[in-house]
Amino acid sequence: MRDTLAVILGGGAGTRLFPLTQHRSKPAVPLAGKYRIIDIPISNCINSELLRMFVVTQYNSASLNRHVSRAYRFDRFGHGFVTILAAEQTPDSEQWYQGTADAVRQCLQHINAYPHRRVLILSGDQLYRMDFNTFSDHHRSTWADLTVATVPVTADEAPAFGILKTDADGVITEFREKPARDQLDGLDSPVSERMREQGRVYLASMGIYMFERDVLREVLLANPGETDFGKEIIPAAIRSRRVVSYPHDGYWSDIGTVRSFYEANLNLASKVPSFDLYDEDAPIYTNARMLPPAKIQDSRVVDSMIAEASVVTRATVEGSVVGIRSYVGEGAALRHVVMLGADYLPWRDPARRPGVDPPPSPGIGRGSVVESAIIDKNVQVGADCRITNEDGVTDADGDGWYIRDGIVVLPKNAIVPDGTVI
Repeated sequence: MRDTLAVILGGGAGTRLFPLTQHRSKPAVPLAGKYRIIDIPISNCINSELLRMFVVTQYNSASLNRHVSRAYRFDRFGHGFVTILAAEQTPDSEQWYQGTADAVRQCLQHINAYPHRRVLILSGDQLYRMDFNTFSDHHRSTWADLTVATVPVTADEAPAFGILKTDADGVITEFREKPARDQLDGLDSPVSERMREQGRVYLASMGIYMFERDVLREVLLANPGETDFGKEIIPAAIRSRRVVSYPHDGYWSDIGTVRSFYEANLNLASKVPSFDLYDEDAPIYTNARMLPPAKIQDSRVVDSMIAEASVVTRATVEGSVVGIRSYVGEGAALRHVVMLGADYLPWRDPARRPGVDPPPSPGIGRGSVVESAIIDKNVQVGADCRITNEDGVTDADGDGWYIRDGIVVLPKNAIVPDGTVI
């Protein structure tokens, strides 16, 4: 992979993931208690020995930039790097990035400063594991100008994706952006027998592309008004280039909504998760914080993950993900909760706490019950609260809380007073 550069797209405003994106970009949202979503594509690259990466950022990018700079430092004797390419004004463009293709187009001067033959373009907000060596071998063996990673989906799932139709050789012949279910006739593609038995006969674009260097430059510069890969660049390339599908039959989740984020996290804590965090041959890398182990005192913990430096005291945790430095107090209960953790524990000296006016006591207070919720970083839930959405509200905004897709979300640094019922 030494002839390939990776470009990881940092994403836009992430409105469907609000309020988790209120203070950060989508790739910077914590995942699985100790990681950030951006760690997934970067780790896939490192495990594939693709060690030259650009992360293109724009919206709410401070925490993402900070995390990447702290977590990914290669030694000076190697050729690897993870470089942030922040949106900038140049003589060629004074605009912010207008879309995925426009972001790469504006970064071409930086990308082309390094020798390479191919460019791998990745999304920064997906959960999956892929060996990019196999992807690259497929790209080269099929003599592709452009290869699009695809995942088989059912007719019910297809309307949420860009659907690609291929011939028997895997060459993409047609593209349809989010077709309605009654518009799927003729869009099925050759798939494995196992996928066909499951009804997964439609190939959805994963937003992962490998371009030959000159092809990328030509398709981006030929039509400067085309700003998006999925909606414009890829459909146009299909008509004039050899565009090939790379079928991925493993787990893949596009973490674009509150519901998908919530379900992806809880799946990781299940007895047999769809995505294996414990694969020693393909580890997930992140910032090495040097934190102590979690401490569980006289508590009941079932089908859950509890990250480093957390303290759970005479409490119940069921089917939940508890992030770093979390505190769960006596008599509290978490059921199907994604808790993103904290930057400090409640007893830390206030003068040494990070942030501006941080909550005095982050964590779950004595006797509180939280169910089917996402608790962002540094949230303080007081004593004897009930956060359960018992009325089954689908969407609502409250004083220091939100409900999205039926899931209660407590935003970063929120303080929930004693006795609150949500």
